[in-house]
Amino acid sequence: MPSTVEQNKATVIRFNREFIEQGRMESFRELVGENLVNHAAPPGTPNGPQSMVYFILEMLRKGFSDLKVEILDQIAEGDRVTTRKILRGTHTGAFMDAPTSNKKVAIQVIDIIRLQDGKYAEHWGMSNLADIMKEIGVGR
Repeated sequence: MPSTVEQNKATVIRFNREFIEQGRMESFRELVGENLVNHAAPPGTPNGPQSMVYFILEMLRKGFSDLKVEILDQIAEGDRVTTRKILRGTHTGAFMDAPTSNKKVAIQVIDIIRLQDGKYAEHWGMSNLADIMKEIGVGR
């Protein structure tokens, strides 16, 4: 039987494959707790589960229609999983005020997820999204 740490790592991989890559809301509802706190939400904006839904479905997946996640590293201890990954996609739709550029991008991300009862309870993240935005024409 897999350990809780291994189960937590599998949950994070599943979230990346089924929700980020495929946009499956049923997976999101299965994997994310109702009281999730998204510490990566911009200051002054909602930081609950809907903040992740909005960013992934309404912004990222609409801006980069062929989005794929490459998991580079995963380290887990206790109730936390840290994942270093690259989100690759082609800028085929509007994203953060940038018109379509058709540029291929690689968004480098490090996420820390705290899981509770097998579901996302807290999320922290950092990425090179500011660099990507300049690359596709935002903030020049």
